Amino acid sequence: MKKLFPTATAGSLPKPSWIAEPEKLWSPWKLEGQELLDGKQDALRVSLQEQKDTDIVSDGEQTRQHFVTTFIEHLDGVDFEKRETVKIRDRYEASVPTVIGPVSRPKSVFVEDAKFLRSQTDKPIKWALPGPMTMVDTLYDAHYKSREKLAWEFAGLLNQEAKELEAAGVNIIQFDEPAFNVFFDEVKEWGIKCLERAIEGLKCETAVHICYGYGIKANTDWKKTLGNEWRQYEELFPQLQKSNIDIISLECHNSHVPIELIELVRGKKVMVGAIDVASDKVETPEEVAETIRKALQYVDADKLLPCTNCGMAPLARHVARGKLDALAAGAEIVRKELAEKAKA
Repeated sequence: MKKLFPTATAGSLPKPSWIAEPEKLWSPWKLEGQELLDGKQDALRVSLQEQKDTDIVSDGEQTRQHFVTTFIEHLDGVDFEKRETVKIRDRYEASVPTVIGPVSRPKSVFVEDAKFLRSQTDKPIKWALPGPMTMVDTLYDAHYKSREKLAWEFAGLLNQEAKELEAAGVNIIQFDEPAFNVFFDEVKEWGIKCLERAIEGLKCETAVHICYGYGIKANTDWKKTLGNEWRQYEELFPQLQKSNIDIISLECHNSHVPIELIELVRGKKVMVGAIDVASDKVETPEEVAETIRKALQYVDADKLLPCTNCGMAPLARHVARGKLDALAAGAEIVRKELAEKAKA
């Protein structure tokens, strides 16, 4: 019988201090050459140990510096030396690489890492890729000069990568699209269509992760401007409900997202964020259980996957470990409650 409420992480986990500076995004590697390759594999092993009580495991993004740029670094047509300042997701300015010509993927990016991870565990594996719209929003485009055209190109390259990851034994391929929470018109016009191009022909399960971002200052400052109700999901959930994506991942715990918005994707599997990644406070199992209970009013029990709100790379390792422990314990509380109800 399948386990009820299989737990998962939405994204990254903190890196060990011997491979990169802790609690920092885009932290440079401390190793080089073969030592770096070995170090990345060791970090993957550590990441699996941290997820020992997690039902669906990931690589914790241990082999990449950033959830978007690491994939882009392996593409042709993007110049990382030629940089421009752009506004990321209409929130904060950043120096980004420039698209200087047709983009292409000369070889696979994450497949060897996925094969290694597959060799280390019998659990289901979820692998995250950046979504086309979020990739576009992280670059300066001097070639296509059209966000939509560039997104369609990226969607095709992501589809190539996703098919190879599936062949390597990945069970769920997740596309990270935080940009979906900002550019609503583009999401409706071409964002979801590009996402469906990226998953075309896949037989494994697919997910889209939409959230309010890492617990960094630019994101937490933005959240303070959103008022008492964060209704961004309301704009896109009806379209996602009609899409071919299997799983929708959203931020929930300690957010101001009205929980009833989950009703808009009834019928889909939902990864319910029950862990706040913008706080060092470790949730209690009961807090996790309460988030799951609330979500159960709007998503069927066999389609609910408790997870983290977003990635935990900026957190201390002991904090992230405590949060994962709470996630597993909270899910178990509700499993037992439902089992007792079934007996009664």
